[in-house]
Amino acid sequence: MKYMVAELLFTIKNAWIENNMVCLLMTDNKEIRFPVEANRKLKNATEKQRSNIEIICGGTGLHWPDLDEDLSVTGIIEGRYGY
Repeated sequence: MKYMVAELLFTIKNAWIENNMVCLLMTDNKEIRFPVEANRKLKNATEKQRSNIEIICGGTGLHWPDLDEDLSVTGIIEGRYGY
């Protein structure tokens, strides 16, 4: 699999939902947060669906299996939170 340098440097250690924010703890212990309202699928999902988050691709992405939604670390850092 081909990775961008940023994807290898910025990987996710933990992910959770808190106060309607998607919260990411990165391997360098920095936190990234963005509002669930920034993503249409997350905005319209139940709390249970939002909370079911998987860290995928060696920590370079997130997957919500109940919503069929995927986001990359690179996209999140660039402010692309999906539709």
